[in-house]
This record gives sequence, structure tokens and C-alpha cells, in this order.
Amino acid sequence: MTSAALSSFRLDIVSDTICPWCYVGKRRLAAALPILETEGLTFDVTWRSFQLNPTMPREGLDRRAYRSAKFGSWEKSQALDAQVTEAGASAGLVFRHDLMAKTPNTVASHALIRLAHETGGAAMQDRVVEALFSAYFTQGLDVGDPAVLADLAEGAGIERSRASAFLSEPASFDAVIDDEKLARGLGLNGVPSFVLGGNYLFSGAQPISVMVRALREASAKLISASQVAAPAEPAHAPA
Repeated sequence: MTSAALSSFRLDIVSDTICPWCYVGKRRLAAALPILETEGLTFDVTWRSFQLNPTMPREGLDRRAYRSAKFGSWEKSQALDAQVTEAGASAGLVFRHDLMAKTPNTVASHALIRLAHETGGAAMQDRVVEALFSAYFTQGLDVGDPAVLADLAEGAGIERSRASAFLSEPASFDAVIDDEKLARGLGLNGVPSFVLGGNYLFSGAQPISVMVRALREASAKLISASQVAAPAEPAHAPA
């Protein structure tokens, strides 16, 4: 297959906006996709909602207190942060855990991601996802704060008033919960998880080479299946 004969596939990424491995995975996927494009494979990427902390209060919690309780101690939390920092550095990311004062509730940030896709498709959604990751992991901003989200929306090209109005509607959050139920219905319990053409593919911030191989092989199976399912050309009787 050459780049002159492209095959395109839907690639859903189930993610949470405060998942550091999702940020690392995003960077690695960005490096993997151009490799596959040279082979004639393109992917329509859509980011899907998942809350690692679904019972988090809407206003969030103090990060040190929350993670100390979740992982048994602050020292254990810091050790996990160190692992993330190392992985992030390998992907060109700088994690500033020292700036993260709060663990936010992420439902509003997911609603903003959905709005971005409705407003400007995959490109705008990607800008908003990137802005959210950067805001939390490199600036320590509270991505559960409506004012912060309005700033990020405006920076990505969404009218500020529209974003604020959308995030004030309870129905916007209901759609996020419904999206998450679909993910859990697929048996997904961790993020990032990658779903190709509606079929679970893999989870985790896999190395670039692993992503390339998995996407290549899964795409080949989908192409083969579509060819088998395609009806044969009707036979024509001689005139």
C-alpha cells in the first residue's frame, strides 16, 4: 500500500485530563501516526471521556491529602510522580508536580473536549486536549475551574461565552457520563485506552514502535475483513 492509496480508520482514545500517561501517550501517538501515513494508513482521532476519580467532589481536593490517602503515603505518591516525570522527559514533556495543588474533578474538562469536537472537529478537539494537559501538568492549573476552562477554550478558538454557557448546562455533563458508560461497557478500566473501528486495541502509553505495529496489524485485519464482506461484482450476460 502506498501513500497514494490511503485507508482511513476511526481511532477513539479513552482518556482522562489528569492522567499523565495519557499525555505521554498523546505525544507518542503523534510520532506514530506520520509513520503509518507513509504506509497509506490515516486515522480519524476522537478523544473519549473517562474519569479516574468519578466520585471526586466537583470542587476537587487537595492533591497531597488525596494522593496520600489513595496511595498510602505522600512518599509513595512522589515515587509515582518521579516515574511519570522520567517517562514524560523521554517524550519531550516537563511535568511540574510541584505546581499541582489540587486534584480536580474532570467532568467539566471532558465536556469542553466534546464541545471542541462539535465546534471544530478533530483538529480543534486536539488543541483543547493539548491545552488541558499542558495547563494541568506544566502549569498546575485547576482544570475543574470554569474560569480556567473558559480561558483554555478561548485560546483554542472557541468563543468564550459559548464555552461558559455550555459548561453551565447540566446536560453537557450528562453526555460525558454517557460516554464514560460506553467505555466501561467495553470493559475499559484504565487509560489511555485505544479503540480502533469500535474494537479495543490496547491500553497504556505504549512505545512508539508498539503503537505503530498494533495499529498497522489491526488496520490490516479491518481491510481484509472489509474486502471479504464486500459483495462480488455482478456477472453480466453477453449481449
